[in-house]
Order: sequence, then C-alpha cells, then structure tokens
Amino acid sequence: MSQPFNRDVSLEPGQAPVPVAAVRAKIRAYIVENLLLGADHDLTDAMSLIEAGILDSTGAMELVAFIEAAFAITVADEELTPDNLDSIDNICALVERKLAGQ
Repeated sequence: MSQPFNRDVSLEPGQAPVPVAAVRAKIRAYIVENLLLGADHDLTDAMSLIEAGILDSTGAMELVAFIEAAFAITVADEELTPDNLDSIDNICALVERKLAGQ
C-alpha cells in the first residue's frame, strides 16, 4: 500500500486539514506507547499486529476507543475486522476513509 503523504485530512468540520503523515504518526505513537509499552520492537507500518502478538481483542477495543477519541470518528461494529485493524497501514486507511466521509 502506498502511503499518501501528499494529502491532508480534516479532523473535525471547520478544523484546518492535518497531514496524513501526522495521522500515521499519532496512531504509531499510540501503538508503541500503549501496546508495546514504549519499545517499537522493529514495528513496521505493514506488520501484522495480530500475527506478531501485539494486538488481541482487548487491545483492539482500546485501539478503537483511542482512534474514535483522537480523530472524532465512530467505528461501526462491522468495521472491527483485521482488514481494518491488523496493521498501521490498515488502521490509517480506515481513519482516512472515515475522515473523508465526514
């Protein structure tokens, strides 16, 4: 998946656009601090968080709560899938889609 660093997204209506790279950085920082307890363990944006044992069901719910609060979006139950949450790339794509739909 190519990283669309040349685009911006708005976090809330009327708010100035935020670079997609900033969204990615915020998600990555959350994962490192809260799921990896400060150590990045060679984390890559495409790495499967589930296969690496980084993300379990409890961690997924905490991650969703974070992205909903951090980006003022709502993640529907049917969006709680590995396709959306299994890597930083997938999480960023989900957030970008949700922000674009506001």
